[in-house]
Amino acid sequence: MTNCVTRRQFMIRTVGLTAMTTMPAGCQLGGPSTRERPNIILIMADDLGYGDVGCYGCPDIRTPAIDKIAAEGVRFTQFYSNAPECTPTRTALLTGRYQHRVGGLECALGIGNVGRYDDAIRLRETGDLGLPIEETAIARILHDSGYTTGICGKWHLGYEPKFFPLEHGFDYWFGPIGGSVDYFHHREYTGRPSLYLNDRPIQREGYLTDLITDEAVRFVARKRGRPFFLYVAYTAPHTPYQGPNDRKPEPVPQADYNKGSRATFAAMVERMDEGIGKILHALQNRNVADNTLVVFMSDNGANRTGRNLPFSGYKGNLFEGGIRVPCVAKWPGMLPSNRVSHQVCITMDFSRSIVRAAGAKPPAHRPFDGIDILRHIETSEPAQERTLFWRARRGQRTRKAVRHGSLKYLSLRDGDDVKEHLFDLDGDPAEKHNLIGEAGQSVQQLRVLLKRWERDVKHSR
Repeated sequence: MTNCVTRRQFMIRTVGLTAMTTMPAGCQLGGPSTRERPNIILIMADDLGYGDVGCYGCPDIRTPAIDKIAAEGVRFTQFYSNAPECTPTRTALLTGRYQHRVGGLECALGIGNVGRYDDAIRLRETGDLGLPIEETAIARILHDSGYTTGICGKWHLGYEPKFFPLEHGFDYWFGPIGGSVDYFHHREYTGRPSLYLNDRPIQREGYLTDLITDEAVRFVARKRGRPFFLYVAYTAPHTPYQGPNDRKPEPVPQADYNKGSRATFAAMVERMDEGIGKILHALQNRNVADNTLVVFMSDNGANRTGRNLPFSGYKGNLFEGGIRVPCVAKWPGMLPSNRVSHQVCITMDFSRSIVRAAGAKPPAHRPFDGIDILRHIETSEPAQERTLFWRARRGQRTRKAVRHGSLKYLSLRDGDDVKEHLFDLDGDPAEKHNLIGEAGQSVQQLRVLLKRWERDVKHSR
């Protein structure tokens, strides 16, 4: 994207420094003055199911901090992730656009920077598998409009240095580079060290969830002369399943990565929630809680150790359990408290809301694909009908889906085998009754919508 300044010209490498006191020439805030603009904290869990949070009916995991955000703000019941896996959802979040527009990021990057389908494999061979800096990144937009920007947690948008967070407008980064890392040894199962501070790998003792929390608290506590945007990307409760008391002398071997009990999963979620509570407390200590927008969401549904009820399906597929996830938000004085929203919405909707809340504007040449979901809540608009699309690829599998109103169509291809499904989510949210043979005209209309969308989001890389 074209920035108001060169890529590194005004980058601030340590958030302890005082930021620019004047705006770069040519940049327009498009909103209120710096003092009036809110701080913004976006918290993302990894593989947390819709039914894994107390305020969403979870019976066996305690999440008082997340529940408190919901009680003081809004809980969304029809919030979708942009994908059933982490890399594509994070791509959509940071670009504000369908991840398919980027190319190569429709599937989670494999451990060690592995491409998992044809486009990704091709880009990996040329060293181009990751999120290009030319793509719109909300951190860049906020940074150029006067925000201090930081990420504490998982990146998973490219192993090459040219894809690192500081290239995308973040002033500060602490966390693992890839998608899955031992919580105590901070290594991938290949043995590669994964923990980074800004552009360099580091070693640090401690449980990864706690380290992410501690860095986030320090980021909030720092005094600065401008508002901040903090992206807290926990790895919990992604595999390997390790609770805070489960340290072993050696890293978890690959064969054991997906082994774990519901009790361990619960311990991981509860430790993350405890960390979220510390971040909220840090806002209170700095007396900025009343001027901070806080959003919590999951990047996709849980696998079988998690709880996606009342929906069917899991991480990696496009049934509701793979993509309908918990999301809560609070913004004192702007969002109502204890509100439940049934508006259909998706990850990239918050990209638009965050940029608008910051008094900035998305570039005209890369328009956002989502709606401003927070303005929808602020203005008490009635629920509007949405048409949302998904496509997920891995190997010879291609999963496609479109939701139009209450109807949801899925096309599931494995090699030459294709299965189709049609569900009416209003009466069948668990997707138990396939209507594919009973609604020929509706199916054809949804197929047409899906094909048009695929043409629209076709990438050029």
